[in-house]
Amino acid sequence: MSTSSKDGGVGARFRLDGKVIAITGGGGFLGPRHAEAIAEAGGVPVLLDIRRAAAEAAAAAISKTGAEALGLGCDITDPAAVRAALATVLARYGRIDGLVNNAANDPKVDTDGAVQNSSRLETFPLALWNADLAVGLTGAFVCAQAFGGEMARRRSGVILNIASDLAVIAPDQRLYRQPGLAPEAQPVKPVTYSVFKAGLLGLNRYLATYWAEAGVRVNALSPGGVHNGQDDAFVARLADLIPLGRMARADEYKAAVVFLLSDASSYMTGANLVMDGGRSTW
Repeated sequence: MSTSSKDGGVGARFRLDGKVIAITGGGGFLGPRHAEAIAEAGGVPVLLDIRRAAAEAAAAAISKTGAEALGLGCDITDPAAVRAALATVLARYGRIDGLVNNAANDPKVDTDGAVQNSSRLETFPLALWNADLAVGLTGAFVCAQAFGGEMARRRSGVILNIASDLAVIAPDQRLYRQPGLAPEAQPVKPVTYSVFKAGLLGLNRYLATYWAEAGVRVNALSPGGVHNGQDDAFVARLADLIPLGRMARADEYKAAVVFLLSDASSYMTGANLVMDGGRSTW
């Protein structure tokens, strides 16, 4: 005889009923998908984004489904702004149960297969290095310090760090090569993305052990590339590097997000769940 979630079985462990969970980069591409997953599992997503209008729009879309959601403007590199966002959440809901460190500067592949706003290692601007690490790594630290610190004080909570397959493997720069360009002019995936995503895994392990006795679990999810209107030639080249033979759909990480935020992963901390279609196994 199967046990239903109403009886406290396996299904109930995947629920997030009443849990208030903040998501950085909530107005971006995957941030709203993470928020949808939380709402679908009964939780309350709080979408944080430096673009306040984008965060509010994403939250409003979720609210139209009948679920509770909140969008807030927040510069996650500013500790005062992050503390203010936390204060707003606590004033409204009286609790914080989770944090998804999702925000990142990620140059996208344009319609010609090149990388927008990229530069090669030899000429990569220090200002851009600092800006990318400020969002992708320092921002995660600042948010963990505030939101995680509050959860540790309450002795309950979960942090989910969104890393990348490029946190565990190097980018294959052949994907970005363009015919007719000299080697020194070829576009590349910038160095910062690999560095701050790998650094996020280091932060993940540190926080997991630091707050283990405080009842705060910390895990990472390393997704592979998500199809988002990239050039067909680029998509085909990338698919050849993936055992499953395709890029991910935007909604394919939602169940993993719920798993890592819920009691379904209650004996899991400090781990990195790699979900890349098998790319990193080759």
